[in-house]
Amino acid sequence: MQWLTIVFLGIAANLDNLGIGLAFGIRKTAIPFRSNFAIALVSMAMALVAMLAAEYVTLFLSETTANRLGGGMLCAIGAWMLFHNQSPRPNLLDDPDASDTDGDRVLSVREALPLGFLLSANSLAGGFGMGVSGGPMAATVLAIGVFSLLTVGCGHRFGGLLTRTWFGRYPSEIAGGLLILIGMAEMII
Repeated sequence: MQWLTIVFLGIAANLDNLGIGLAFGIRKTAIPFRSNFAIALVSMAMALVAMLAAEYVTLFLSETTANRLGGGMLCAIGAWMLFHNQSPRPNLLDDPDASDTDGDRVLSVREALPLGFLLSANSLAGGFGMGVSGGPMAATVLAIGVFSLLTVGCGHRFGGLLTRTWFGRYPSEIAGGLLILIGMAEMII
């Protein structure tokens, strides 16, 4: 069951990345693998920092309290994403060219790093919630990195097709729903 939770968290933490990949794909702005990898590394680093902080917090809590706190945090973040659908990234989704600062239609590593920090907000929050719940650090961080690579890459490559699917039209809502399910599972199990 825990591996399924990790996979769902990896997906939920990166559905905004799918939206960014879609936006860049539609605008025909290239995202080289090294830039996509830089975004994934930033997300992994933020998740790792969050999980380390969560480990420290759990020193002062019982296991049951920690699981409930972590699950509650994931549910709260999911509900916020589901019902408010406001993120710090709407300008990038509306105008992905804002990240391509030199206007060459190629997202360089230098341009990808700030974008990675913006996209890592879900990784930070999800990592903290998973860390408080006692989730395995290495697997969680790796899942967030792998799904970051996949969502940006697939969004970019299949932008036209994905915009017609639920994943392409409602990434924040789907991510929010997944985080709520993960949080509920963490509180119950």
